[in-house]
Amino acid sequence: MSDRDPALVHVRTPTYRRPALLARSLASLRAQTWPNWVCDVFDDDPDESGRAVCEAFGDARIRYTANRPQKFASANIDQCFSSRNPHDADFFCVLEDDNHLLPNFLADNIARARAAGCEVVLRNQLIERAAGTDEARLDTVGVLDDQFVDDLYSPDAFRLALIAGIGVSNGGLFWSRHAISPLEIGHACGATAQEYMRTFSIREPILVVMEPAAVWAENGVQTTRDLGDRAGWFRREIDLKRRIQTLQRLAWRQAGPALRRSYSTSDRFAAAPGARIEGLLKALLPAPAGGPVALRRRLALRARGLLIRTVGRLDDDFRAFLKGRAAPAGRAAV
Repeated sequence: MSDRDPALVHVRTPTYRRPALLARSLASLRAQTWPNWVCDVFDDDPDESGRAVCEAFGDARIRYTANRPQKFASANIDQCFSSRNPHDADFFCVLEDDNHLLPNFLADNIARARAAGCEVVLRNQLIERAAGTDEARLDTVGVLDDQFVDDLYSPDAFRLALIAGIGVSNGGLFWSRHAISPLEIGHACGATAQEYMRTFSIREPILVVMEPAAVWAENGVQTTRDLGDRAGWFRREIDLKRRIQTLQRLAWRQAGPALRRSYSTSDRFAAAPGARIEGLLKALLPAPAGGPVALRRRLALRARGLLIRTVGRLDDDFRAFLKGRAAPAGRAAV
């Protein structure tokens, strides 16, 4: 960690035509108990609707950039995970325009990272249901509640979260300048696929903190704005599931025998044992016999996994991603 105190946090904010939500996000940043931050706002709107929002705050810590050319949703988010450090910052996080922070997000994450001696923190976020609508409401449920417990996970153990869930939530990640995990994907893919791929990219111990300190907006339909994806719903879904299945199988192989033996019963994961077994079955991985998943259900899940493996496709960008994050020597790819 840096010896400078207070440390500088570089916040990256991707935005597109949601000025009211962007204003809320930036207001939550200005309300942080940790004042030493700088925020780069990356606006993907050709009409630059975010510029006036940023200028209205009159805060020199908020810097506005209009994307030229337009990047579209997934690439705009992905650039926010770049390893570049133009402000010589000590810590980094991503605050998407529809999400917002609780006042202690920066300060508490810094304290937790320093106390644990780690470079990457994954923080739980409360869920805002029906975000961006008149029915918006804050739930008591967190996005990580059915995945993790408070713990410092080895990268091999953390990647096993892919078996029963998604793992990383973009807005929950907080990392230091010394982190070695390549969090920027750098290859064309959808925004949902990125989070699975980012989970797979963790290469160092990661501290999971279950006490929520931010809010995640549940509004996936509003953020589907990726360039060039004209495939039908079934083709998009089956290809996404094939990518996920591939990552699951690689994470399983990289975990090693001890972690694999303990996975379905370990108290380090919050997913129910049945959900873990179902994940193994869909990924076409060895699953314990008996237990909470009935034989008929097991057969159906195996059949679904075979359909995904047979019909789903892996494109050149995904293969390039896997090559860039090659498994350690002696651990074959799937």
